[in-house]
Amino acid sequence: MVKNEIKLIIALIAILSPTAIFASDKTIVSPASIPGSTIVDAEGVINLVTTLTNLNIIDARIKSDRKQGYIEGSISLPDIDTDCDALAKIVTAKSTPTLYYCNGVKCGRSAKSVKIALSCGYNNIYWFRGGFEEWQAKGFPVLTD
Repeated sequence: MVKNEIKLIIALIAILSPTAIFASDKTIVSPASIPGSTIVDAEGVINLVTTLTNLNIIDARIKSDRKQGYIEGSISLPDIDTDCDALAKIVTAKSTPTLYYCNGVKCGRSAKSVKIALSCGYNNIYWFRGGFEEWQAKGFPVLTD
């Protein structure tokens, strides 16, 4: 009985949540795009860092994921702690360019954070959908504490 209930819950999430798209192996895959945000790849992140001096980079992963490494200059704000008040402490102007990332396309944390930021009125949002997985795969530098 429990197995059938779990399948029902998964089906409902897939139907009701536009951010929860399931792959054939039942892992969550982030949406292909989020209206109101601009998707960038790892090279795009580097371009933003070098051209936008006021860019905020928000790591939407949980603290234990960040211990494995993070992108230099990023600020830890897990999606579970993200709301309008928490964002206002980090991003003072709603037009300040802000980039969000998490573990990669099978991680929904940055997508959730982007949607929260948009709902709070932030309007210069970049989303690194490939996230930390793509960053590492390309051999870009990673910091650890």
